[in-house]
Amino acid sequence: MHTRRGLHIGLTGGIGSGKSTVARALVARGAVLIDTDAIARSLASPGGAAIEAIRAEFGDSAIDASGALDRARMRELVFTDAQAKGRLEAILHPMIGLECNRQALAAAGKTTVFDVPLLVESSHWRTRVDRVLVVDCAIETQVTRVMNRSGWSRDAVLAVISQQASRERRRACADAVIHNDGLTLDELAAQVDLLLAQWSPVEQSRGSSGARPT
Repeated sequence: MHTRRGLHIGLTGGIGSGKSTVARALVARGAVLIDTDAIARSLASPGGAAIEAIRAEFGDSAIDASGALDRARMRELVFTDAQAKGRLEAILHPMIGLECNRQALAAAGKTTVFDVPLLVESSHWRTRVDRVLVVDCAIETQVTRVMNRSGWSRDAVLAVISQQASRERRRACADAVIHNDGLTLDELAAQVDLLLAQWSPVEQSRGSSGARPT
């Protein structure tokens, strides 16, 4: 018997765009959040399922004193070694995919939000979701937000942005874009409400026909 599934939204945006704030607004409206970054952190935490594979691939220096992935060291390595990112992703991405599938099955029938920073870079996500929602803002806004919240230098933030898909590339993949420059939290929430009102009545159309609604 066919199981009716809820709307699947792929949520993405650059660092500092406000994507996590939009995710919280969607959850507050009843959506189930599947956070791929959170899954990755769990996999690479002390005792996580990916730790021994990471150790085998990168050596003991990739693991910090707590037994977790040394994120600062790995970030430096990724920026200096073009192949390091792919080697790490080859370990994490299959495990993340399996956990996403498990959580999606548990959320069957509900609106489900897949928070995927690399959604645009990983083309298979377009086929897994009914709608892609991009949270966008000016690069200078991204830099200011990340510097204020994380204490990173401007150059460090720009280095991360340079590793991510461009704003133009993300917007080209989007079914909707929230332009999160100068919005209050209430204004951001109002845009989320509007999107859900537009999308929910047709949440099954892609699942049944594969067609992309207009």
